[in-house]
Amino acid sequence: MKIIAIFAAAIAVVFLGMIAFLSLSGQGDDKFAQCRSSTVAGDLGGPFELVNAAGATVTDADVITEPTLIYFGYTYCPDVCPLDVDRNAAAIEILEERGKTVTPVFISIDPERDTPQVVGEFAEVMHPRMIGLTGSAEQVKAASQAYRTYYKAHPAEDGEYLVDHSTFSYLVMPEEGFVEYFRRDLPPEDLATQIGCFVDNV
Repeated sequence: MKIIAIFAAAIAVVFLGMIAFLSLSGQGDDKFAQCRSSTVAGDLGGPFELVNAAGATVTDADVITEPTLIYFGYTYCPDVCPLDVDRNAAAIEILEERGKTVTPVFISIDPERDTPQVVGEFAEVMHPRMIGLTGSAEQVKAASQAYRTYYKAHPAEDGEYLVDHSTFSYLVMPEEGFVEYFRRDLPPEDLATQIGCFVDNV
């Protein structure tokens, strides 16, 4: 009986050791684990092909050359987009003060009105390093689907219309791809701190 008890205890120790090892291994697989505040099921983000302010076609590899904060919106948005993009720009400024460089990107979901020039002017006003992107309806749809964003234009009245759309901002790294999304109610200081955590752990 004593031998059986010792054997059982040994098995228990090995079992608990395996659980601890697997748990630590799981954490080790994600170098950003301590930075994350959200959980995303499945892959998010991916390749895109859009048009920049100069009218040139660019890919995600051309745009995402350093940590990048992406927002999908439209320049004719009366309230939400300007506030969200301004929040992102403020966070970028805070990060710069902390010695960290992150590229802000604005992708239009209203390609009918948001020409390369319009998007470029909007981006420049919001932040001197912000990249404004637009494209054909198909290109914009593909980019939106990659990040699982939502947008839907209302019927036009006298040529004017609003566009319903999701309001998340997405942090993407050149090597890792998408790493986190942020809600619009996060203040600039907190956004900068969370982004900084990811940048520090690349």
